[in-house]
Amino acid sequence: MRPQKLYRTVADIEAATWGLLILGMILKYTGLTGALVPVAGPVHGLAFLTFVVVTALVWTNNRWSPGRGITGLLSSVIPFCTVPFARSTTRSGLLDGGWRQDGPVLATVVGRPLATTGALAAVVVVVFAVLMVVGPPFGG
Repeated sequence: MRPQKLYRTVADIEAATWGLLILGMILKYTGLTGALVPVAGPVHGLAFLTFVVVTALVWTNNRWSPGRGITGLLSSVIPFCTVPFARSTTRSGLLDGGWRQDGPVLATVVGRPLATTGALAAVVVVVFAVLMVVGPPFGG
C-alpha cells in the first residue's frame, strides 16, 4: 500500500473512532447508557496509536518538515482533525510517491513489509496493553 493510501485510511479510521467515543460519552453523560464507552475508548486508543506510528513513518519517508510532522501528530488529539490534515497534505503533494529505500533504516523497513507491519503492530499492541493497565486518562 502506498503512503498516501495508508495515511488517508488510518486518518479516516482514527476520525471514525473519535465519533464512536464521543457518541459513547454523550450516551453516558445523558444517562442513557454507559455501555459504549468501554468499547469505543480502547478502539479509539488503538486507532490513535496506529495513526501516531503511521504519521512518524510517513513523515520520515516523505521527508516532511518538522512543522508538518508535529502538526500531523497534533491533529490526532483534536476530534476529526486527522481527515482534513491528511487531505491538505495530499493536496500539497506531501503524500505523493512510493516508499523510499535510500537509507539503511528505510530500506529495511520497506524491503520487509510483513516483518515491519508485524513489528510496528507489536509495538502498538504493547503500548496499548500498558495503557490499558494504567487506566483511562483523567481518571475516566
